[in-house]
Amino acid sequence: MRERVKLLPPTLVQRFHGWKATTYSENSVWYKKLADEGQRPRAMVISCCDSRVHVTSIFGADSGEFFIHRNIANLVPPYEPDGEHHGTSAALEYAVQALKVSHLIVLGHSNCGGVAGCNAMCTGHAPELEDKTSFVGTWLNLLRPGFERVKDLPEEERITALEQEAVMVSLENLMTFPFVTAAVESGQMTLHGLWHDIGSGDLRQYNPNKNGFEAV
Repeated sequence: MRERVKLLPPTLVQRFHGWKATTYSENSVWYKKLADEGQRPRAMVISCCDSRVHVTSIFGADSGEFFIHRNIANLVPPYEPDGEHHGTSAALEYAVQALKVSHLIVLGHSNCGGVAGCNAMCTGHAPELEDKTSFVGTWLNLLRPGFERVKDLPEEERITALEQEAVMVSLENLMTFPFVTAAVESGQMTLHGLWHDIGSGDLRQYNPNKNGFEAV
């Protein structure tokens, strides 16, 4: 196995050295402080793996500000302490119980491939995702309740609605975790649902008083 591991491509090596000589060099005291004193992020952000969603850039954040967990379609599974491997649940537990973040943010986005895949799967157009051997399909099943809520919309409206449902399903599932519920009810932590339009750069937030997303 080890002989199959390769060295970084030269372009990435060059970009690293550029970062080390500029951004790191100009902020070396801050980086050393982070290394010595540990992280104290104010918020956890659960976002999509999509390379176009750059969480720290959207909020102008520095290193150490956000504890970020990324997965396909920014989904959170329900609380199921069954002893299996749960990367998202483990990250959530660490953020809430160890780091004691003040804000827990679910960030969805436009043109989400995972959401489009869920729509295709739920409408019978992606049988490969329904195969039990598909990790992606099994994961996207978490969003099926959201699809049921928007399935009657025209497809051009359904995709955006389903992207926002991915945020809502995750927020609903977050509240099935006892330690999340306890932190929210005690006032230690607040929950937030966001949807980012990649093309326009806009950011919308869920407003419970309006039961919908509105511009930030």
